[in-house]
Amino acid sequence: MKINRKAVFAFACIFMASAPAFAAETIKIGIGGAHSGDLASYGLPTVKAAELVVEERNAAGGILGKQIELIKEDDACKPEIATNTATKLITSGVQAVIGHICSGATKAAIGIYKGSNLVCISPSATAPDFTLSGDYPNFFRTISHDFLQADLQADFVLNNLKAQKIAIIHDKGEYGKGIATIVKEKIEKAGFKDKIVVFEGVTSGAVDYAAIVQKIKHEKADTIVWGGYHADASKIIKQIRQKKMQVNFIGPDGLKDETFIQVAGADAEGVYASGPSTPKNSLAEKAREQHIKKYGEEPGAFYYQAYSATLALLNAIQKAGSTDFAALTKALKSESVDTPIGKISFDKNGDATGISLSMYKVEKGKFVEQVK
Repeated sequence: MKINRKAVFAFACIFMASAPAFAAETIKIGIGGAHSGDLASYGLPTVKAAELVVEERNAAGGILGKQIELIKEDDACKPEIATNTATKLITSGVQAVIGHICSGATKAAIGIYKGSNLVCISPSATAPDFTLSGDYPNFFRTISHDFLQADLQADFVLNNLKAQKIAIIHDKGEYGKGIATIVKEKIEKAGFKDKIVVFEGVTSGAVDYAAIVQKIKHEKADTIVWGGYHADASKIIKQIRQKKMQVNFIGPDGLKDETFIQVAGADAEGVYASGPSTPKNSLAEKAREQHIKKYGEEPGAFYYQAYSATLALLNAIQKAGSTDFAALTKALKSESVDTPIGKISFDKNGDATGISLSMYKVEKGKFVEQVK
């Protein structure tokens, strides 16, 4: 076949000339998080939440006269992958990011976004330093940080469970060790240092946790505080129950996922977990119904926080009139927006105002809210 080189060249010139204009026709929002692996059950609800919010907004005409385009990148909740994830999103031309999900991966990514003056809003990364250190003016979140979650856990362990011997174990990760350490410090500060009989890290992903389980049994702990995610927790609680140990087991929001109950089965009964309070307002019900209608199931972990983060970001872009970093961060901190988790804004550190935490207990195969 004979190729008309002049026609090909002309087409290429037209395409190249039109490419920048086409790229500018959308506002690109990055979605970074765990979309595969053991912790995908935390990341995929964020993708679905952003898709539902953006789908509705685009149907109503978009924002600032442009359609919104989502660019999704998986970090598998691994810091070493999150750096590439962040770089890919920046290269793709995103103008803001929803994510990341896990604190370790978030820590690896937010500095990269900061260097590019990109705002990122996480629905689930709880490490206190992300906001309280002042190092990341580009970081915002729609979930309470671990100092607040540790307050709730320490108070619950001491005053509700009346714990006498406490074992605190963690997965040695940014998130797990971080919150376990804060809970330990909270208990010590309350004057109960002597009640902590074990404080130790375990190897995440291990098959056998017999050594730490035996140590906890030897120390006769009546309460175990876990710092980490559900994948390890489900294996640890099964081995604890196999030893016929009747101890309280309490974890953070990284444990509070239906996957924990599915994997741990009957051994999950009676386990406690802290996490965001269950939203009860018309926007939350609307978001839930949207999810059920499109995906045929109840929303997963951090869905409402991600839905709210997306609404807050789009509202800020609308109010700022652009995705300019200074204008956008100013709008996030000065404008309130109605969301499924309540009417929120962001304080000077980047933490959402107007949100709360609760304690949950697994009862008959479900997380049931205990304390608000």
